[in-house]
This record gives sequence, structure tokens and C-alpha cells, in this order.
Amino acid sequence: MTTTAFVFPGQGSQRVGMGRELVTRWPHLLDAYYRPADELLGLPLSELCWEGPADTLADTAVTQPAILLTSVATLDVLLRNGVRPTLVAGHSLGEYAALVAADVLDWRDALRLVRLRGRLMAAVNERVPGRMAAVMGLDLRTVEGLCAAVRELSGQVVEVANDNEFAQTVVSGQAEAVDELITAARAAGATRALALKVGAPFHSSLMAPVEQEFTEALLRTEFRDPAVPVISAVTAAPVTSAAEVVDTLRRQLTGRVRWTESVTRLAGEGTDHILEVGPGKVLSGLCRRIAPDVPAHTTHDGDHVARALELLAEAEGPVGSVTTV
Repeated sequence: MTTTAFVFPGQGSQRVGMGRELVTRWPHLLDAYYRPADELLGLPLSELCWEGPADTLADTAVTQPAILLTSVATLDVLLRNGVRPTLVAGHSLGEYAALVAADVLDWRDALRLVRLRGRLMAAVNERVPGRMAAVMGLDLRTVEGLCAAVRELSGQVVEVANDNEFAQTVVSGQAEAVDELITAARAAGATRALALKVGAPFHSSLMAPVEQEFTEALLRTEFRDPAVPVISAVTAAPVTSAAEVVDTLRRQLTGRVRWTESVTRLAGEGTDHILEVGPGKVLSGLCRRIAPDVPAHTTHDGDHVARALELLAEAEGPVGSVTTV
């Protein structure tokens, strides 16, 4: 039996037009997900996904539910065509879609939570302006050392936010400290070090003021024990109970995304294929660099969804044709 890991993208994977081809090919998605999502949030989320404008779609409070919605719709197509995950993981925001795939969380509850999560994260930036930056060409330990040095000299917050792959690290913190880190990284030999276009200093201690309010929302939400293994990027280890899921989602706001370790764990579980489920194609590239022996595929548009269905059907053996309902 082929072992397939589903991985779900986070913020930064959004693009105007995402999901539109899915609805054209699989029309049931309109009434199953897109119209209910618009009604649930009181927001023209479908239109923003398909038509933009890009600056509105890039608003953190819109981006997060938009990516989740597209990921869940893509997941539906895969499941209806007999492609099911053996284990799942998600990068930051993507962990919510992974929990939907593992039957831990209803997709509507996930949508409500990420809408609130996006609003709270954006609000932090209004109080303490911050930013994030990507550093490429340096290992994690070197970047951690640079962060420590900048904190000591500046007295400001700058921390590792994402350990994306062996030579790509994202830092987060106060704007001035992040700028100093960029300069320090370039001096240390980074091949690239640049600020990212994101709405707040995600996955840093600066997010602590909103942790309590978000935790209260988590505690009001129904979670179930995972039906398939979920590798949490907060711990790079499986979460086995609903209570543990709530704890990792709470910690995720201020905690590091341990993606290199998470993908290494996926590969170590005997995974034959990794499928990035949703609008992006960044994660599949990261997975190929972390675990080059495990083929990684994307579903970022209708053609790639159909191609993934055919490829995985071939790997499993004859399972019937691709459906459009």
C-alpha cells in the first residue's frame, strides 16, 4: 500500500484566482464550501479568492481563511477520488487544514478560528510594529546566534520563526531588530537575506498578548482525537489527542515552525509520496530539499490536482477514473 502524506501550506501561498479552476472542474465545491464560507464569515471570501484585489487578499485577516478554504476544497476533491492521507502536517496556518483532513476539526470551525487568528495577529502589529525576514544560505544554529547577538545589542525582539529547510530560516520581531539581523546575516555570508511582505511578526514572543483570547476561542471549539496521525510543526511530533491539539495550536502563536524536523519525521515514517494540498507550491519545494528521496507533488491548480490524482491512482493500482462530482 502506498503511503501518502498530505501537507498544507500557510500564509504566503495566496494568489488571486486560487480555487477558481477547482470550482469550474468540480462544481459541487461552490455549494459545499464557497457559498457557506461567505455566509459564515459575512465576507465575500469566494470573490476575494477568485478576483482579488491582491492587496485585500494579502490582509492577514483575509489571507488565512482564504488559504484554508482553498485547501479544504482541494482536500474534498482528493478524498472524493479515493486519495486519502496516511498522515498529515501543516505549515503554521496549514495545520488547521491538516486537522480537518485528520477529522479533528470541522472545516467551518477551522474557518472561524483562522479568521479570528488572522485578526488577532494583525492587531499585534498595530501595537508593536514588526516584520519578518528570510535568511538563505546559513544554517539554523548560525541564524540563532545572530538573533541572540542582535537582541543583546539592540534590546529588541528578533527570533527564529520558521526553520523551513536546512539553509532557509525565517526570523520575526520588531522592525528595527529584524533590519539589523538582515545586515548581520549578509555580513555572515547569507546568499540572500530579505524582508518578507507579511502583516505582523508571526511566531514570535510579540504574539503573546493575544494568546489568551485565542485560547478561549480554542476551548469553545469541538476537537476530536486524530483519525490519522498528525505531525505538529510546533513539536515535530505526532499529536494523539484533542487536548494535545488545543495545546499545540495555542503554542503555535508564539512558537517556532519546525518544518525541517517535521518533514524529516514524515519521511522517517516510511512515506512514499508527499502531496501539498492547497494553493501553494512552496512546501513541495521545501520537502524535496529536506527529503529528496520522497517525491513531492503539488495541487495548486486544477491541472495539478488532476495530475496528482492520476499519479497516485497509478501508484495504488486501478481505482477507477477521476470524478467531477
